Amino acid sequence: MSFTFNVITSLNQVSKTDWNAVTGCDYPFTRYEFLSALELSGAVGGVGDQDSGWQPQHVLVYTNDQLIAVMPSYLKRHSYGEYVFDHTWANAYQHHGRAYYPKLVSAIPFTPVSGPRICVAEGHDHDPIINAINEYMIAYCGRRQLSSWHLLFPSKDVSKKIAPQLMQRTAVHFQWFNEGFSCFDDFLSTFNSRKRKNLKKERQQVWDQDISLEVFTGNDIPEEIWDRFYYFYQMTYAKRSGHGGYLSQSFFQLLAETMPESIVLVLAKKEDQYIAGALNFRDNEALYGRYWGCMQEFKHLHFETCYYQGIEYCIREGLKRFDPGVQGEHKIQRGFRPVYTYSNHWIADSDFQRAIAGFLQQENSAVNDYHANASEYLPFKRKDL
Repeated sequence: MSFTFNVITSLNQVSKTDWNAVTGCDYPFTRYEFLSALELSGAVGGVGDQDSGWQPQHVLVYTNDQLIAVMPSYLKRHSYGEYVFDHTWANAYQHHGRAYYPKLVSAIPFTPVSGPRICVAEGHDHDPIINAINEYMIAYCGRRQLSSWHLLFPSKDVSKKIAPQLMQRTAVHFQWFNEGFSCFDDFLSTFNSRKRKNLKKERQQVWDQDISLEVFTGNDIPEEIWDRFYYFYQMTYAKRSGHGGYLSQSFFQLLAETMPESIVLVLAKKEDQYIAGALNFRDNEALYGRYWGCMQEFKHLHFETCYYQGIEYCIREGLKRFDPGVQGEHKIQRGFRPVYTYSNHWIADSDFQRAIAGFLQQENSAVNDYHANASEYLPFKRKDL
């Protein structure tokens, strides 16, 4: 079977129907609506002073004029918002008088959530399409004189499949898995007594501060609630990094309008005023924690809003998995298990390719040790490990 390729610089160059027919509408982050909201709100794209450093280069694959595969991709002039850190690689290039940027990144901007990155329509054999994409992209990077191509947070199977051409890098995130629990206490029954007591104490201390939690979904989220959440989001980014965050209020407004069925918003209230919130996305199997914000710090409120409420929601809805986002050994004692995440990297320069390959070999070994060590600190009764 022969394939033809097209690289588009905006999603408005392909129809929503055609794109979503390939990606499906379950996994939220490859949906046309999500990626389009990033473009329309200015989080990616832009020109001149408004250039975000994320320029869309979405890859479309056709056979007989039918769109059969897509890969969200971006030309990058920095490494922010990726969550697979390669700043030391860029510094090494600069030290040797070479240009690391621009590079090509196939990823979901600001979204370190594993999932489909090379999306293939149902009824088509994945292997020959993925192989053809690999060949095309390496040639494309050569024609554009790009330093590298990076595939971030693909599924394990895809990462392994392309590893011979694109070096594999591993990391560890923490996720919760539903083992058929009937309620939160059922989940806690798998903990050893000390850890179970500590977690119950954390939750009680939130309630003792006269804080209540509310969960909003879909079209049940009024505009004033979105306004409040966005205020929390900006406040938290400003405290952490001195800016108001990567995403504008219009991004969240667009999502509320175009894909409300994917949204789960948890808000904390004290004295009839909302004080914190966590925005999650969902599909048919998993909940994904993405954005958190608060106007004031309260003891253990982050854990309750971002973790425990998400676990309770998964149990109620029968979801199999909860991915609460990056960072944090603090998740281990709360029942989130270490899992591997993956990225793959093609480096044009053969000398840098060899150096980075050596670095990845050492790093991946250290990641394996970290995964094993983290597993030892899980709170579960020994027989459940």
